[in-house]
Amino acid sequence: MDLRRMRYFSVLAEELNFTRAARRLRVAQPALSQQIQALERQLGVRLVERTSRGCTLTPIGRGVAEEARQLLHQVAEADRRITAVARGQQGSLRVAYTRSARGGVCDTLMSEFRERHPRVEVALQTGWTAHNVGELLAGRLDAAFVRPPLDVPELACRIIAEEELLLAVPSGHPLAHGRGRVDRSRIGDEPVVLWPRANGPGMHASITGQLWPDRPPRIVREEPDDEQLLLAVAAGHGIAPIPEGRARVFRIPGVSLRRLTRPVPTVTLGLAHNPRTAPPAVQLLLAMAPRLPTSPATTSTR
Repeated sequence: MDLRRMRYFSVLAEELNFTRAARRLRVAQPALSQQIQALERQLGVRLVERTSRGCTLTPIGRGVAEEARQLLHQVAEADRRITAVARGQQGSLRVAYTRSARGGVCDTLMSEFRERHPRVEVALQTGWTAHNVGELLAGRLDAAFVRPPLDVPELACRIIAEEELLLAVPSGHPLAHGRGRVDRSRIGDEPVVLWPRANGPGMHASITGQLWPDRPPRIVREEPDDEQLLLAVAAGHGIAPIPEGRARVFRIPGVSLRRLTRPVPTVTLGLAHNPRTAPPAVQLLLAMAPRLPTSPATTSTR
């Protein structure tokens, strides 16, 4: 079916006047007449009867006009939906949180995204940075919150937040007492509780490098997440570095939080995606995300 002819006929059916219809369509009147005649030949029926004042529709013409109106409406709606999908305003978006950054900027950003783009179906999950990176590379995620730095050339990562790294110590520990910040020289020989390096190699190296710059920490225990890590500290197994936001969320009894001397250790939060496979909705998400300067500690090694 020739959509142009159907559009011409639909406008003529509304105006019932070739001159007005041609003016509305911005075509010459003879050209409009030719298209209507071609449509009639195509269908094998007469659609229009000319009169001294314009034209009228035949009974079949009235039926065709209604079908043409519905068809053109459907085409316009399909065009709108396709455009929305192409611009990322409709469709789906698969995003993963990183376990060490639930709440705060992550939840706020995704909540605002849903409010601004209600036609985009958002699917959320949670995983470690290493897991999220693997899912991005496999094409099972469109974007993911991660803990930089990443050593993955295929991915782009924008730094969207930075927070201070605190030291969690057992409440009865000597480091729990006193005022001011704790000097790094006092933690060199302390037993340390930390999460497995495989969960986020870049963040692991960044943390240990900032807190134990001269030699590796004496890790005596590994725990899968921040809550279990703090529980191990409360039980007296060792001290642990932890992002301030997560430490404040859990508030585990028996744990004291201390700040370290300058240079103040920090951890960053990034929003990563694969530029080659990311759907347009990712660009809408990035447009809403904060943009922080990338420091040497958070730059990916390429």
